Amino acid sequence: MNLTELGYVAGWRVVRALPRPLVAAAFRAGADRAHRRGGGGTDRLRANLRRVVGPELPDAELNDLVKRGLRSYARYWMEAFRLPSLSRTQILSGFRLDGAELLAADVAAGRGAVVALPHSGNWDAAGAWVAATGWPITTVMERLKPEGVYERFIAFRESLGMEILPTHGGPRPAFEVLLDRVRAGAVVPLLADRDLSARGVEVDFFGGKTRMPAGPALLALHTGAPLYVASMWYEPDAACASLAGPLPVPGPEVGPLDQRVRSLTQLIADGLSAGIARHPEDWHMLQRMWLDQRAAGDGTAPPSSASGPA
Repeated sequence: MNLTELGYVAGWRVVRALPRPLVAAAFRAGADRAHRRGGGGTDRLRANLRRVVGPELPDAELNDLVKRGLRSYARYWMEAFRLPSLSRTQILSGFRLDGAELLAADVAAGRGAVVALPHSGNWDAAGAWVAATGWPITTVMERLKPEGVYERFIAFRESLGMEILPTHGGPRPAFEVLLDRVRAGAVVPLLADRDLSARGVEVDFFGGKTRMPAGPALLALHTGAPLYVASMWYEPDAACASLAGPLPVPGPEVGPLDQRVRSLTQLIADGLSAGIARHPEDWHMLQRMWLDQRAAGDGTAPPSSASGPA
């Protein structure tokens, strides 16, 4: 077991054992220290939030937004480490979803649903809530290095009731399994605001060009399942989300499949940007996001916020 894996093990064990107010204060202090020190992740968050809020926001207000963003990101990790120790009742009461009746109807009808998520709020709490509600849920996770960390994250999310598929290296291609799960009536949430493959769909996003994964659009087009876009944020007492949609899925008369995927992915990008603009402090994007940022580079390659603290 290397130091990275030991850090995660300590996080899950120690953070779960201590009183929440004590842990919350410690994580908040750590976020504030990261804000004061700056560094790659903080600088990228600042640059990303500047795109969201535009050039008009004064620098002092942007600085305060970055500080609140780091505190939100720290809260995500604190709550993620504590999730396995929560009861079903606590999981259900700790997350609120506006639009839950839409997913309930989809699951009851056996048609499943695809939900495009941002890296905002607490997506692990959202998945745990879906599982605790009694709905089948399947999603994917990038294969991390070292392997021990990846296996612990798989075990963590599976312990919450989620089926987790690796993005690559599984017994079957993840997309094939997702098709089966959607057709069987499962809820399939997919983080959709950042492409990890370099083969994503180019979209307009807050006035710039970026790439987003084609998976949510392809799943909806191949299965006919409803496709929603989630907005996710924090309230003082709970992680929250709301659903927009179902999005209009273009039919064959619109054009070839690749054209329909581009059109639908742009609709996803528009929905994600609307939610992020409402709650920018809860968007945990500490990585380069836009194509011009990636072209410039900054000499670092932080891990995805879906997989580990930056």
